Amino acid sequence: MLRCEGCARVEISYNSCRNRHCPKCQASAARRWLEAREADLLPVEYYHVVFTLPAEISAIAYYNKSVMYGMLFDIAAETLRVIAADSKHLGAQIGATLVLHTWGSALTHHPHVHGIVPGGGLSPDRHRWVACKSGFFLPVRVLSRLFRRRFLEELEANYRLGKLRFFGEYAALNDVDAFAKWLVPMRACEWVVYAKRPFAGPEAVLAYLSRYTHRVAISNQRLIALDEHRVSFRWKDYRVKGRTRNKTMTLEADEFARRFLLHVLPEGFHRIRHYGLLANPVRRENLVRIRELLSSLSTRSEAGSVLVDTAPVLPPFVCRHCGSPMIILEVLERSKPIRAPPSKWART
Repeated sequence: MLRCEGCARVEISYNSCRNRHCPKCQASAARRWLEAREADLLPVEYYHVVFTLPAEISAIAYYNKSVMYGMLFDIAAETLRVIAADSKHLGAQIGATLVLHTWGSALTHHPHVHGIVPGGGLSPDRHRWVACKSGFFLPVRVLSRLFRRRFLEELEANYRLGKLRFFGEYAALNDVDAFAKWLVPMRACEWVVYAKRPFAGPEAVLAYLSRYTHRVAISNQRLIALDEHRVSFRWKDYRVKGRTRNKTMTLEADEFARRFLLHVLPEGFHRIRHYGLLANPVRRENLVRIRELLSSLSTRSEAGSVLVDTAPVLPPFVCRHCGSPMIILEVLERSKPIRAPPSKWART
């Protein structure tokens, strides 16, 4: 039993279900993951890059989640590494952590990956740290063009191998000629890739990761009201500027459940992945080498102390109505399960 320190609302916080799509159960998992990532951060600028699929591609991705979400990860990472390795841009080996999100604010299907990338990389001979220009990572137009070309190439390759399936209004794409015709405008439309301003230091990277890595389609804080018929929640209309973009949406209960279930990932699919210098098999070795090269700017102990002191400490329970911390009033003991009647085999 919990009580909000702000609005005095009393709620019951039920036992964890441990499902990775549950907005409540992911909080503790996020904290554990964040603690493991603290030691990996470097005393350099970090950039936030987002790769987004066009709406037409997103529609067929829903029917082919494992294949196309995997392509989205791998081709976004490949695009970053190839452009960064080009001597016309950075000329270095880089690393990236990519996080998959599949939703828009209104719970629509909108697959995209968020990339957290150190602002620089190792020279090809691994003897120098090559830093980005301050405030600038890589040209997004160049990233967008390569990402579009490589994704469509892989999409065609998987289609020829019979790895894609189409249903409903897209069933016609099972025909080879129809699929080829459908691809034509995909090569001409803009694919959105954008890079945000660099994070304001390692503590901002940690704050971002703590919010986004284990996020699910909707948090409890966005829920406003619900009953057996409807669910109301807050959402942002990004087509509108200013405060008017904050809106309320009410959906029938079955439609709300349908939209939420759009974002359930295939079993065993990893939605956080590390690439390049940060790939799991080589991350420790690469971080040691990078810190040696950056030792004149920041020692490992100094970087660690900054991270520990500035990492945000979040309360375990937060009120979804006013955002204030909630305190535990009472812990309710688990009741005994109801014993089922004996089967006919036991009775005989």
